[in-house]
Amino acid sequence: MEEINDLIKQRIIKLGNLRARGIDPYGGKFVKSVNINELLADFEDAAAQSREVTVAGRVMAVRSHGKSCFIDVKDSTAKIQNYIKAAELSELGRTAFENLDIGDIVGIKGKAFKTRTGEPTIHASEFTMLSKSIRPLPEKWHGLKDIETRYRQRYVDLIVNEEVKKVFELRIKMIARIRAFLDGKGFLEVETPMMQPMPGGATAKPFKTHHEALGIDLYMRIAPELYLKRLLVGGFERVYEINRNFRNEGISPRHNPEFTMIEVYQAYGNCADMIDLTEELILDAAQHLFGKYKIAHGEGEIDLSPPWERIPFREAILKYSGIDYKKEKDLRKVAKDMGLDVRDAKLDEEVANKIFEKTVEPKLLKPTFIIDYPAILCPLSKKKPGEPDLTERFELFISGQELANAYSELNDPIEQKSRFEEQAAHPGEGLKTIDEDFVRALEYGMPPAGGLGIGIDRLAMLFANCDSIKDVIFFPQLKPEQQ
Repeated sequence: MEEINDLIKQRIIKLGNLRARGIDPYGGKFVKSVNINELLADFEDAAAQSREVTVAGRVMAVRSHGKSCFIDVKDSTAKIQNYIKAAELSELGRTAFENLDIGDIVGIKGKAFKTRTGEPTIHASEFTMLSKSIRPLPEKWHGLKDIETRYRQRYVDLIVNEEVKKVFELRIKMIARIRAFLDGKGFLEVETPMMQPMPGGATAKPFKTHHEALGIDLYMRIAPELYLKRLLVGGFERVYEINRNFRNEGISPRHNPEFTMIEVYQAYGNCADMIDLTEELILDAAQHLFGKYKIAHGEGEIDLSPPWERIPFREAILKYSGIDYKKEKDLRKVAKDMGLDVRDAKLDEEVANKIFEKTVEPKLLKPTFIIDYPAILCPLSKKKPGEPDLTERFELFISGQELANAYSELNDPIEQKSRFEEQAAHPGEGLKTIDEDFVRALEYGMPPAGGLGIGIDRLAMLFANCDSIKDVIFFPQLKPEQQ
C-alpha cells in the first residue's frame, strides 16, 4: 500500500506539471477519425497504411527506446501500437508526453504504417492528454484470490481483463437479439411501475420504501406481471418488458437482490404457446450469438437442439429421488431426513417443491420443461382441464437451474380472488394482502393469454459459460467495503 501511495504522489506531481504549463489534464471533446478495430481491419490495404488518422484511448503499455517510444493505446474496440518521438511533437505535446503514465487516456494523430516486423502502428505527430490517471493499474489483477475485489472494482476489471468485457458484450448482444426477435413477432415493449403499493406477481420478500409526498409506503416490485396483465385488459394483445425486479432475499451464485427479467404476455395464447415461444427465442439467440446450438458448458458443452424434454413435476421428483409425494405418509419427515429446512412450508406441495429443488434441479442439465405443477403453488395460473389439482404451467431448466417460468394465465376474476384468499391463508406463501384493483381489472374481462418470464442474468450465465450471476451483472450487490 505504501508503494501505491508513492506512485500516486508521483502522478500528482506530473498532474501539477501539466497544469503549470497550461495543459488541462482532463480535457474536453476530442474527435476521433476512426475506431482502432476499423483501422486494423484496413491495414492490408496499402493506401490505409499511409493515411493520417486520429485515435483516442487508454495507454496500456509503454516501451522506451532512447529518444523514441512505443505505447499501446486501447479504445473500446481494440488496441494499437503508437510510435512517438518527443522531438517531433509540439511543445505542449512534448510536455503531455513527458508526463505520461500507463493508464492515462490520450488522443493521438498521425500516419498509419507497419513496422519492419509487420506490426500495425501509428507514427504520432500530435499528442493530447485527455485524462490523467492518478491511481496506477494493478499488476497482479488476474491472480487476485479475493474475487469480490474484481466485482467491487468492475471498472478496473473491464480495463485489464478482456474476457470480462467479452462476457458483457455478449450479454448486451443477447438482449438486443431478444428484443429484435419479439419485435419481429409483433410484441410491443412497455414499461410498468417499479414502485408498487403492494408486492404481487410472485412470492418473495419485497424491499420497502416510503413516498413522502403521498405519505404512503411503497414496495420495489418483485415482478411486473399484474401490471402487464392489466395492459391485456386494456387491449394490448402482445407485450413484453425487460427490466429490474427486486427481492429482499439471500445472495448466492444464482441470486442477486436486483436482477433483470423479461416478461412476455400473448393474448389468446396459452402455456403450450409459451413453450414454443421460449424454445424458439432461446434457440434464436444461440444461433445469432454462436451460429450453432451446441454451446460451452464447464469443460464440456450443452446441446440445445430441439425438441426439449417435458416431464411432469410429480414424475420428475419420483424419477430423481424415488419419492412419490402424493403417496408419502409423512413427507415432512422424509424432507427433514434429507437435511431440508421445511419450517416455512405449510403444505405438502411446498415440501415437495423443496425436495424438487434439492434432488431434481441439479440433474436437469439438458433443456427440460417441468410441467403440471400443483395448483396451490400457482395462484395466477389456469388449472389443467380434467385435473383441478394441477395447473397449465411450466418451468424451464438448463444447466441445473431455472431459466423460465410460464402459465396459461388465470383470467376468471372470481377464481382469481379465491386463489388469492387461499394463498393469503398460508403465510409461507408470502401473500399478505389481495390486490383488489387487479381483481377489478379482471372483472372487466381479460382475454385468455399465455405469460412467460425468463431470467436474463441466468440466460447470460448459460451463454457466457459463467458459474456465478455476479459474473454477468456489471455491479452486483456486495457487503460494504471494509476500510
